[in-house]
Amino acid sequence: MSDLTASGQGLGPERASLVACPACVAAPAALASAGAGDLRPGQIVLSLPTAHCAVCISDVEAALGRVPGVRDARVNLTLRRVSVDAPGLEALPLIEALARIGYEAHELDASALTAGAANAQARDILMRIGVAGFAMMNIMILSVAVWSGAEAATREMFHWISAAIALPTIAFAGQPFFASAWRSIRAGRLGMDVPISLALILATAISLYETWEGGHTAWFDAAVMLCFFLLVGRYLDFRTRAMARSAAEELTALEVPRAVRLAADGAEAVVAVADLRPGDRVVIRPGARIPADGTVAEGLSEVDRSLLTGESIPVAAGTGATLSAGEVNLTGRLVLTVTAAGRDTTLARLSALVAQAESARSRYTSLAERAARFYSPFVHLMALATFIGWTWATRDPRHAVNVAAAVLIITCPCALGLAVPAVVTAASGRLFRRGLLIKDGTALERLAAARVAVFDKTGTLTLGTPQLATPEALTEAARPVAVALASASDHPLSRALAAALDGVTPAALTDLREVPGRGVEGRWNGRLVRLGRADWLGAEDRGTMQASWLSLGDGAPIRLGFSDSLRPGAEAAVRGLKAAGLWVVLLSGDAVGPVADIAARLGIAEWRAGIDPAGKAAAIEALRAEAGGKVLMVGDGLNDTAALAAADVSISPASALDAARSASDIVLIGSDLAPVADAVTTARAATARIRENFAISAGYNVIAVPFAIAGLATPLMAAVAMSLSSISVTLNAMRLR
Repeated sequence: MSDLTASGQGLGPERASLVACPACVAAPAALASAGAGDLRPGQIVLSLPTAHCAVCISDVEAALGRVPGVRDARVNLTLRRVSVDAPGLEALPLIEALARIGYEAHELDASALTAGAANAQARDILMRIGVAGFAMMNIMILSVAVWSGAEAATREMFHWISAAIALPTIAFAGQPFFASAWRSIRAGRLGMDVPISLALILATAISLYETWEGGHTAWFDAAVMLCFFLLVGRYLDFRTRAMARSAAEELTALEVPRAVRLAADGAEAVVAVADLRPGDRVVIRPGARIPADGTVAEGLSEVDRSLLTGESIPVAAGTGATLSAGEVNLTGRLVLTVTAAGRDTTLARLSALVAQAESARSRYTSLAERAARFYSPFVHLMALATFIGWTWATRDPRHAVNVAAAVLIITCPCALGLAVPAVVTAASGRLFRRGLLIKDGTALERLAAARVAVFDKTGTLTLGTPQLATPEALTEAARPVAVALASASDHPLSRALAAALDGVTPAALTDLREVPGRGVEGRWNGRLVRLGRADWLGAEDRGTMQASWLSLGDGAPIRLGFSDSLRPGAEAAVRGLKAAGLWVVLLSGDAVGPVADIAARLGIAEWRAGIDPAGKAAAIEALRAEAGGKVLMVGDGLNDTAALAAADVSISPASALDAARSASDIVLIGSDLAPVADAVTTARAATARIRENFAISAGYNVIAVPFAIAGLATPLMAAVAMSLSSISVTLNAMRLR
């Protein structure tokens, strides 16, 4: 790992300096699981990355309700978004109103957020399960009468009543299997749903034929029972996948939909970002997101670059500075000369990189899918051979069809279909109680095979909030002046300084003002006092720690160092991963000093600083090749999104941005990082249970199939045996809980 050493310039950590709601810093955040939905004309959608609880809802809605022109505002805490009904109003006044009460907000392009159909699909499967279960119970009641000795007309009547219940039930409840089987056949494949559909159709058709011919036995109960258990397996599998959605859509939604373009005569006009061209000049007011890549032509300000570089501390941006789409202008008015817009921006290229990485990872084949490749053809050939053999031996096609149907039912891949979802559901429940939410059913298999664990720094291993590390630098006389200056600024370091000096009475300052891109100044007892950047105060900062400087007139400026505190459980997570045999690496966009400090505190030998989003994704590929195994990525910033998508398996805290959570397979609901190590051990145990379930399924077939081929099992007996095998794999999976 010689290439993963300290390198790069001070690009900073990955999260913006967010102002979290004091009432809910420790509260768990819910997950985004759908798009923005359909919007009415005049509706604006804002992202609320720091909203966590009911207090946030009331605060945000009340603040927006006071903005002139706002008719209504509704917060969706699950999505961390607010929909504002404000015809004729732009997003900037709303963002400013929320900033005044301590909430960060960004405008989303709602047309890029599509409402997912996941909940509708889940309800559809549950409805079919309910129909099949209700029908199964009613047919079983009728079957008891037949088994008890009902004869002649009574038995035939019960068969026809069972048929009247079963036929529409199978047609309706079995539709997911029939549709999937038809698609497989049209594509020239024999998927898992082909033998399932054949078993359902044969069991129903034979039962109907026996009823029509006045036969003694019909197996409508077997067909409906088979459909019920298969639907339960399908639902369990669906729920493990339903929460995944594309992070590329979230990245696209963060693109600014409108911009203020300057004409040659200085007139301003609001235009769609799609209409911007290189050479255009656009105005970016304080609080606005930058709409395109470009260079600053006029103005001086500070810019939040956390979107792409992860730098938590705003950087100064003056004439000639290069800015990227998606970054946020904080303090002063800027005029930007566009160099790239639309699909050519850095943000658009990052979105494309994420989409490409997600596509590559989606090609991962689960153990169940690999087993199905040979299982389905084998089942068909065995049933066909059974039919041919019994027809040749007995010259009775009717009996041969019964035996072949029993073979199809008894070998129906219900247990195989439940083998993975049942384990994933049990493991997901166990991890959820530990504060981890699984979004992708194959994530556990990939996590079990991980050999490298890659961490981001700020917001992941650390909390991303600076704290005063050198309080001894402030004398008793300097403290009142420092708190007075710090209280006049919204800069993250100023807020941290004010928090550290809580309880100190501020000095009485005059002419207090904030200088964009520099700091805060005022007069104290006739002397000019300043708090801000080293170069503004005439100092030279050679330290590795983030710092702000305080000047009290003619004396030498005082250096105030700030450090980031470790996230709870960070040490336990790193220690646990090492104990599990994983190679732990730290990749950060922050400067060398802070990264080296965190790596040393956590005992991480391999680390790299000053790395951009594309560099993180490339490092993931290099680590995968070097370690010869799958890579786990843990990160929370938008600049981590490409790496999260490129990794074989990824984890994000619930406090992460929407796009980072979307790109992740697992979400850490609480603030404690220790469960990350538990996830690895649970994933390995889950993979072992999955393989055991396959062994149970195979053993069941080895014992039961010969009975069916020998004609010793009716379709009903086959359905009961199949159900017992499904229950056995489910009970084995429950051992994980």
